[in-house]
Amino acid sequence: MKPIQKYPVGIQHLSIIREGNFAYVDKTEHIHRFASIQGYYFLSRPRRFGKSLVLDTLHRLLEGRKDLFSGLWIENNWDWEQKYPIIRISFSSIGTQTLGLKKAISDALDEIAQAQGLVLTAQDPGLKFRELILKMAQDKQVVILIDEYDKPIIDNLEDAPLAQKNRAVMKGFYSVLKDLGEKIRLLFITGVSKFAQVSIFSDLNNLNDLSLRKDMGALVGITQEELERCFADEMTLIDREELRRWYNGYTWDLQTYVYNPFSLLSFFSDFNHYQNYWFSTGTPTFLIDELKKHQLTHFEQVEVSAETLNSFDFENLNPFSLLYQTGYLTLESYNPNFYEYTLRIPNLEVGHSLYSHLLDGYMNRPIKPSSNLITSMSKAFLNNDFSNLQNDLNDVFQKIDYQFWENPQEKFYHGIVHLVFNLIGVFVNSEVRTNRGLCDAVVRSSSHIYVLEFKLNQTAQAALDSIHERGYLEKFKNEGKKLSAMGINLDGNQRKVDDFALEVII
Repeated sequence: MKPIQKYPVGIQHLSIIREGNFAYVDKTEHIHRFASIQGYYFLSRPRRFGKSLVLDTLHRLLEGRKDLFSGLWIENNWDWEQKYPIIRISFSSIGTQTLGLKKAISDALDEIAQAQGLVLTAQDPGLKFRELILKMAQDKQVVILIDEYDKPIIDNLEDAPLAQKNRAVMKGFYSVLKDLGEKIRLLFITGVSKFAQVSIFSDLNNLNDLSLRKDMGALVGITQEELERCFADEMTLIDREELRRWYNGYTWDLQTYVYNPFSLLSFFSDFNHYQNYWFSTGTPTFLIDELKKHQLTHFEQVEVSAETLNSFDFENLNPFSLLYQTGYLTLESYNPNFYEYTLRIPNLEVGHSLYSHLLDGYMNRPIKPSSNLITSMSKAFLNNDFSNLQNDLNDVFQKIDYQFWENPQEKFYHGIVHLVFNLIGVFVNSEVRTNRGLCDAVVRSSSHIYVLEFKLNQTAQAALDSIHERGYLEKFKNEGKKLSAMGINLDGNQRKVDDFALEVII
């Protein structure tokens, strides 16, 4: 199938989208809610979710480019006579890695000044920033747009001294904004994370954080209503539920649920081919290493405090805060009695990619990548042929990095099983149980149901006995499919499955 529209995959400039007749989801009503009010605003969202496009839309709106907003909601709801001088900096494109943060900021400010016919004399980045604001605001208040403010820290999480150095530079840079409120019409800052100990959040006590505001849940991302309205022709050709399963599920207010726009547009432009678009655009090495350090394997029903969720201290990283703010987890519920959120993986794309990369991370230089092993194991359940299942499981366990087996624990063993069967669930209906009062996994094919139990340093028969003693089979007997119990035992010392038993019930 050929693409029906032109899809702006990765395009972050409103002018290119509108002038090039690309598909566009109108977010101007959401933008109007804060852009019409003077103030300082911050928005945290994961990468590739449209933060930069929102910022660019603000830029064109506040410089008065009415032509770009023809037919949009805001066209008749904005005073187009009001135009403002604009200071715009994107920390993803000013060369912080090659020039160093101080020089990169200084050069960016000089470039903005030169475009305005101004000369800056201050040398310190913060003082130069202040000088630029004062000179540009002589006749009218300025608009300040800062994209990906946290990139100088995010890009250097593995280099703590450099991250600390960059944080100090940032503190000085942003601190000059505190006393310049009368000169600033609007300050809008985007980032992935809300870092603790950065003065932008301590000094700017009037900073309005849009990240969890109830009326900003649809500011980025694509809602179901927007999808049905803006991509109506595309929706007649696809399985709605499958599309939702792959790319929907993100929420920041527990009311509005959105699709990942990068993945959705990539899917439409790629002839409706389901794959992991968003995850593949980032390098998860540091993330995977951090999860391995904490030996994490389970990311459903994760409970974190509101304070933990909304802060990010790179010197004392909380892995679940990291996963949430970078988009690998999203909100599931909120308990106001304990100020506590429950998190979950948002969709199949993220779950499959995260589990797959993490399993590969636990495996020490796997000869056979986990993706091939999972495919092989999935086919075993689909074809009711388990001749290679034990070997495939052993390929996983024997390649787990030796450090994790120095003191083998059943918790870690079950964690690896959890990873494996979550991945099998991409191809077969696999339910991984996390409450040890339930069976370890259930796999459904079109004709069979398999109830699985795993043991460590026992026997496969002991696993089958647990299935029968605890009545795990009862709830599945009326589903009209062939029912089997599967027992698997792992020898923790040899790091391999040494006993396997399959019992056909009906």
